[in-house]
Amino acid sequence: MEPIEGKAYMEQNKRSRGMKERHYWEEWTGRIYTSVCVVFLVAVIVSIVYFVASKGVATFAVNGVSLQEFFFGTKWSPDGEPKSFGALPFITGSFAVTVLAALIASPLSLCAALFMTEIVPKSGKRILQPAIELLSGIPSVVYGFVGLTVIVPLLRDVFGGQGIGILAGCLVLSVMILPTITSIMADALSSLPGGLRESSYALGATRWQTIARVIIPTLLPALLTGIILGMARAFGEALAVQMVIGNAPHIPQSLLESASTLTSVITLSMGNTAMGSVHNNALWSMALVLLLMTFIFVLLVRLLERRNRI
Repeated sequence: MEPIEGKAYMEQNKRSRGMKERHYWEEWTGRIYTSVCVVFLVAVIVSIVYFVASKGVATFAVNGVSLQEFFFGTKWSPDGEPKSFGALPFITGSFAVTVLAALIASPLSLCAALFMTEIVPKSGKRILQPAIELLSGIPSVVYGFVGLTVIVPLLRDVFGGQGIGILAGCLVLSVMILPTITSIMADALSSLPGGLRESSYALGATRWQTIARVIIPTLLPALLTGIILGMARAFGEALAVQMVIGNAPHIPQSLLESASTLTSVITLSMGNTAMGSVHNNALWSMALVLLLMTFIFVLLVRLLERRNRI
């Protein structure tokens, strides 16, 4: 029996060494693969930032357009004489539709998230979750087409005028960012420790008192994170807004006037400009402004995440 036991022990020891060796190579293969992916990802991000920044700065460093003219100028006439490159109307349009869309979508998203997590969690998720997922999967061009077909004629009948403008753009954007804000708010509400709710109920507070005075104040940074991420999507949206906003290069005096955004003017003009021209570089400067705004949104989200640690 002893030779058989010794042989079995040797075979078991051999299998153990083989398994350790296989795990060793799997560990190093995984490390090398993830490291290559991370290096590639960082290289892509740095390359994009460098490319956009170099093109955007060329407007001021090479073509001689002043920062004051670009950021505070109200006249956009790249083909006129003299040429003007004032981007303030587009910056104003982008901020206007983004802020208004967030103001419309945030209360609706908060109510939907509370319905799914605090009012009727099971049936709320069963009803609203598929609808939210459906909204998030609809392409931008469909939102723009629906806005052009439904919202613009409705605004024209109610308020007069052409119907296209800031109001139509922010209504379309508010529907587009609704799934983003609702999903993040619902996740934040679901992550709240149950002890806070029970403690509030134990003190005699009603459901709505608990929601208004305990849950929302406690999760306010996380709820604001959802709003900011929604605004980040709205600020970078191009096609849907371009279809309903009118694309007029001036600062609107009312919500019903035509306007334009940074993304809409870039998509409309980029294909009609020569690479390296002043007009083309000015469009890259607008892309740089969009990139910087994205960084600011990400920075705000990071700051809010630090405050969200319960």
